Amino acid sequence: MLTPPLNESPENTHQAVLFYLKRSSEMTVADLCEALGVTSMAVRRHLSGLQKDGLVECRLVRQSRGRPTYRYRLSPKAESLFPSAINNFAFEILDAVYDAKGHKGVMELLQMRDEALLKKLLPSLEKLPLPKRVQEVVKIFSENGYMTDFKALDDGNYFIYQQHCAVHNLASKYKQLCVLESKLLEQLLGVKTARQQYIMKEDPVCGYLVLSNQALDSQPPIASGQL
Repeated sequence: MLTPPLNESPENTHQAVLFYLKRSSEMTVADLCEALGVTSMAVRRHLSGLQKDGLVECRLVRQSRGRPTYRYRLSPKAESLFPSAINNFAFEILDAVYDAKGHKGVMELLQMRDEALLKKLLPSLEKLPLPKRVQEVVKIFSENGYMTDFKALDDGNYFIYQQHCAVHNLASKYKQLCVLESKLLEQLLGVKTARQQYIMKEDPVCGYLVLSNQALDSQPPIASGQL
């Protein structure tokens, strides 16, 4: 069951369960029945679906008297469904850097971010064979909102494609993000890639051909003039 981002007014019981759990930290089935005015069967059905989606967790609480009860709470994954200022915050940071140092400054900041990512991720990737490395990189991008998948091609290469751009609005203004994404992908995979499709050019996906037999040579940092 897919749950869309939420606003301040829940449109159905499914969303209302999430809002009450957000406001109350933890609730029992009985608490939710009282808040929502629905039956326990209905509450359990919604909780079951939310647990399958990884949005709700529960814990068993033993009491001095009576049966133990289950208390439900939102999982960390559910936080992404609620309003966030992170997109505006990212714009404000890059706008401030651009005002101070222009496109060169934006590129330098984003390169620093990618260097930190590589330092964090490469130790666990470098020892993997390429097929497994492709799977792990696809998983990393998917977990960051890019809806990423791949195909193994008959010639031994791979095609990695993103069905959603998690930074579309930001990348529309700062193309440095797109330039560096392809470089980051190469560094994570350890082989050269070639972008073949590009959402910013109205293609349905951002698609990269992974050239399995072309090991990545060390390359100098990207200069801001290469945009």
